[in-house]
Amino acid sequence: MAEEKRRGPRTVARSRSELIRWMGIQDANSAGFIHGGVVMRMCDEAAGIAAIRHCGNRVVTAGMDRMTFLNPVHVGELLRCVASVNAVWRTSMEVGVRVEAENAVTGEVRATSTAYLTMVSVDVEGKPMPVPPIVVEGPIEERRQREADTRRRNRLKEREEILEARRAAGQDSPTS
Repeated sequence: MAEEKRRGPRTVARSRSELIRWMGIQDANSAGFIHGGVVMRMCDEAAGIAAIRHCGNRVVTAGMDRMTFLNPVHVGELLRCVASVNAVWRTSMEVGVRVEAENAVTGEVRATSTAYLTMVSVDVEGKPMPVPPIVVEGPIEERRQREADTRRRNRLKEREEILEARRAAGQDSPTS
């Protein structure tokens, strides 16, 4: 009974995570803005926390989709990554991340980036395991789930087209 309760449906709100870090000169690129890799790492960490909160297991990152950089982040600003689960499938889930920069002195906040990460729930041996269902509440969460399903269908279709073309060309290796 306890395992069944632990594996039961979970709300999107339960998965919400937020990471905030002050950006320093060590985070800057040669243009003087915060390096995209720093932002991507924080997105991955926030998404991992959201996924763990949803499934109650270890997770691994299977992929990152649509990492979009809208505005630069400056040295001295706070970088905030807000993440929550958008959709759940058998062993994987999509986590959406919104990135904001805040001027801690003025309080000005602006959106800087967005990303969608696919996380997979794994057991202690690293084998994929089932993810609890998600409970979507309201039109925004319903829209996010629909859009996540569309991104997943597109990813799977693209992968199949690429593999089929490689097989036809006699190049079965993903690196050939």
